[in-house]
Amino acid sequence: MTKYDTIVVGGGHSGIEALLSLHKLGAKVLLITMNVNTIGKMSCNPSIGGIGKGQIVREIDALGGHMGIFADLSMIQFKMLNKSKGPAMWSPRAQIDRKLYMKIVQGFIKKKNIKVIEDIVEKLIIKNRIIKGVITKKNKIINSKSVILTNGTFLNGKIFIGNKKYKGGRIKENSTKGLTKQLIKYGFIVGRMKTGTSPRIYKKSINFKNLLKQYGDKSPSKFSYKNTKYLKDQKKCYITYTNKDTHNIIKENYHKSPIFRGKINNNGPRYCPSIEDKVYRFSNKNEHQIFIEPDGWNSNIMYLNGLSTCLPKKLQYKLIKTIKGLEEAKILEFGYAIEYDFFNPIQLKSTLETKKIKNLYMAGQINGTTGYEEAACQGLIAGINSYLSIYKKDPFILKRNEAYIGVLIDDLINKGTTEPYRMFTSRAEYRILLRQDNSDFRLMPKGYKLGLISKNQIKNFIKKKNRINYIINYFKKTKISLNKIKNNNKKVYLNKILLRPEININYILNSIKNNNFCKKNFIYITKYKYIINNEIKYEYYIKKEKKEVDRMNRLENLIIPKNIDYYKLKSLSNEGKEKLDYYRPYSIGQATRISGISPSDINVLIMYIK
Repeated sequence: MTKYDTIVVGGGHSGIEALLSLHKLGAKVLLITMNVNTIGKMSCNPSIGGIGKGQIVREIDALGGHMGIFADLSMIQFKMLNKSKGPAMWSPRAQIDRKLYMKIVQGFIKKKNIKVIEDIVEKLIIKNRIIKGVITKKNKIINSKSVILTNGTFLNGKIFIGNKKYKGGRIKENSTKGLTKQLIKYGFIVGRMKTGTSPRIYKKSINFKNLLKQYGDKSPSKFSYKNTKYLKDQKKCYITYTNKDTHNIIKENYHKSPIFRGKINNNGPRYCPSIEDKVYRFSNKNEHQIFIEPDGWNSNIMYLNGLSTCLPKKLQYKLIKTIKGLEEAKILEFGYAIEYDFFNPIQLKSTLETKKIKNLYMAGQINGTTGYEEAACQGLIAGINSYLSIYKKDPFILKRNEAYIGVLIDDLINKGTTEPYRMFTSRAEYRILLRQDNSDFRLMPKGYKLGLISKNQIKNFIKKKNRINYIINYFKKTKISLNKIKNNNKKVYLNKILLRPEININYILNSIKNNNFCKKNFIYITKYKYIINNEIKYEYYIKKEKKEVDRMNRLENLIIPKNIDYYKLKSLSNEGKEKLDYYRPYSIGQATRISGISPSDINVLIMYIK
């Protein structure tokens, strides 16, 4: 019988990154999925990236992952969000051709000749709390050294539309069962979460004349650092709004929503609530924004982003027809809510390996997160660490100051979650260091060391890094007359001028465009102008954050012995003993982020270790 290094369960965004990272590293890997034709399916909105999320996609790419490449190859519009704010807040986002994205992903897996079987994993093979393989619905016993569960919303999934309820992990797809019950027997804490999706509308039934058009960037960027092409043509999105009539229909029919009838008692995503939730929670608002997004280049499907609902089908029609531009709208797919099992992520190590069963990993919505990007980065980290564990190598752990991925995992394993976790820039305390424009500087050398970044890619990165440093050094040693910017003959260093809040890189480039240095390096200066601008303009803030990082790293480097008996440390508070024994933090730094651990508890631990 074939024995695999790793079995990946689930073909969503998390499973894809786990699968492809393992294959690239040279592992013998198997993907088990319910339906091979839905691998890489975008269940909700047809977009990738967004605030905090776009940074994650860039980080995945810098480490050698694939979501950024697939997004670039299938995007139909690109926007850099938050450009009115500082660069730490800039976030790339792209509209995606859903069918094309799925086709590219499936074609890539097929081209790499990776083993995929269509089946359902119903039981794990566990001996002495070590994973040994899986048993499938078709009674296949498949042995492996590790297993990565990326089940998404499929574990005991239930779909709700009005008063109708049926089993399913996604519309028109079955749910799975068995795994939850088995893992509960091993002491795992399980909970239920809820998410939902919006109706999809027939494009030709929409009146676009009076809708606000939303265009992509004039000079669109992309996600991947690889040699993917920039968009030339872009599709438009549209904006409309709900109104009093829409809200009155919802208010009059709260009792017909499963959320308000008590059929769904679990928390949904706070930052992507259903329209019923929005009308109820923000009763003083007379309108809510709805983005009408195309489903693809040649698709007749439009997605109503912001109108997630699980009201009965007749009511969905009724409320949609009150909205400007949708008066004659035809619904192709109705909105629905879905409830599913998840495992509290405090039961995971920083590697995403479970604490209770060795070589069992969990990634994606099974850990209580929401979003394609959050899932994908977990799959990548789980895949990497699965490989490293099998071959007895040191684990790969990203710190909070190194990546948004590090922030996400650290939040999950130390704080847990009672609602679907979504990434935001506000969650990162070192966000000036974690900008979207420097993901390769932070992570590409790590990806190369792991074996996920090629020699050619790292050579190109080093050339880019050297070129940028060369230009920054020129700015630091070159003076120009201020009268080129303002009526002043005083000469000032270029980098000092750029520190002024009213000055940006474009002013500087315009003032030196005729000198020899600028002419020789024009291509590079314009190509990398934003990272040059940010590194110079925010130099002092960057240094300040790095000092704080150094302080925190000293705590991160204080490793807590694995066999420590917290109850024997008499000076610890009772809550401290209980929390530390439960979470079993890896380091003092991690211990500081556990709720309920006091500064005095930390001091006791430091003294004990020293």
